[in-house]
Amino acid sequence: MTREYPVNTRPRRKPTHPGELLREDVLPALRISVSEAARQLRVSRQTLHRILAGDAGVTPDMAVRLGKFCGNGPGLWLRMQQAYDLWHAEQRLASELTKIPTAPDAA
Repeated sequence: MTREYPVNTRPRRKPTHPGELLREDVLPALRISVSEAARQLRVSRQTLHRILAGDAGVTPDMAVRLGKFCGNGPGLWLRMQQAYDLWHAEQRLASELTKIPTAPDAA
């Protein structure tokens, strides 16, 4: 059984896009091309290329496919995408968030 360790602090640096992990580590380790990976994942090459380039996110459907393909389940891929998306949203909204109060009983 795989153990999961929750992250309780906000990252200081931009989280890695899951497509970068696929492009730089997973596909080279498996020694397969993008075309072959797309074929095995049963998605178009264009779809996979957009993820690998960081132009598209990993959807729940793609996370299920990647989890099966890599043998590590969909959760890792969704958490990576969520961390990436949240970091970018927090950066984009930083000045706006300073204007939003935190309700005293919410913490």
